[in-house]
Amino acid sequence: MNQVCPLPQLSFRPATRAFLDPDRVDADSPDQARACIIPFGLEASVTYGGGTSLGPEAIISASHALEHFDDELWCEPYREFGIATLEMAPLPGTIVGALDQLNDIVEAVVEADKFPLTLGGEHALTPGAIRPLVKAHDELVIVQFDAHADLRDGYLGEKYSHAAAMRRALDHDNVSIISFGIRSISSEDVDAFEHFGPRVRTHLMRDKDNWSLDELRKQIDGRPVYISFDVDAFDPSIMPATGTPEPGGLLWDETCRILKTVTEAGNVVGADVVELAPIAGLHGADFTVAKLVYKILSYRFCTKRLIAPSS
Repeated sequence: MNQVCPLPQLSFRPATRAFLDPDRVDADSPDQARACIIPFGLEASVTYGGGTSLGPEAIISASHALEHFDDELWCEPYREFGIATLEMAPLPGTIVGALDQLNDIVEAVVEADKFPLTLGGEHALTPGAIRPLVKAHDELVIVQFDAHADLRDGYLGEKYSHAAAMRRALDHDNVSIISFGIRSISSEDVDAFEHFGPRVRTHLMRDKDNWSLDELRKQIDGRPVYISFDVDAFDPSIMPATGTPEPGGLLWDETCRILKTVTEAGNVVGADVVELAPIAGLHGADFTVAKLVYKILSYRFCTKRLIAPSS
């Protein structure tokens, strides 16, 4: 564990309501944790299926059923870094107010030298979550997992819509985007591709056979990276519980290969996982997202370990 960093301005959950189950050894020591889960159930601009406000609690609840041992990293990763979970504060009535609030929370977590991972809620939250990291680094590469480009300059009259999440991130001149899983785009997204040029590198799902992880390594080598994972990047066969489940998406193993490459090659400084809209009785989707969150953290802190040999 790293040096203790007290966080008096933030309220932590007790072990029984935190990410992972309450029997883990670090559950009651939030000041010792190097990773911080930020539940943030923003749901203010959804335009099709709803329910993202329930996502954070569903993910945390499902995490209690996860095995702690990772058979790829051959360890119980949480023991390497520790995980604290914040209480979810009441949200303001506007998206702008919510983004300001999330900025303040992430800033406090970063100032305490902890890794922020925000659980959404809708994708509109990303521009607020990245602000402290944009300020802290000369450049920031967002690796976006998503079915949609989210590059509209606003949608249905809302500048900070979920459909404009990446466009608002690009309002910062030092931000660039590398996206995976895109398979639903608008003419406005295409205009943005042309306008932003090399600041936006898009990996369309129809080109999956031509994706190069070696090229990805070169693009992010040593650079500060933020992972923004909209769960509709997954194929609906494994992720039906999201507002716009687009067919033809990513599967688990190929997603993990990309995430592992990102965490090995780049300096991952923060992340969010958004757009889970839980479906009553369909706990498999909640569990998949909980495992994704744990996998992102495990790769972030444990990729330097020896990988278990194949049997």
